[in-house]
Amino acid sequence: MKNHIQALRGDRRITQQELADAVGVTRQTIISLENGRYNASLSLAYKLARYFERTIEELFIFEEEES
Repeated sequence: MKNHIQALRGDRRITQQELADAVGVTRQTIISLENGRYNASLSLAYKLARYFERTIEELFIFEEEES
């Protein structure tokens, strides 16, 4: 799932490690989220949205899978 985490992190001028510490995950999780290799759990999505003062919908780009 695509997201705006890297851009928002850049706007705040924080490192991946600082974001990871703020939301209680590893730096590797943040890297994987930013690269689209990992989809955040609902709990982590809420923490990230709260941290960036955005809604989940503003943070993550939902793309429906074609069947």
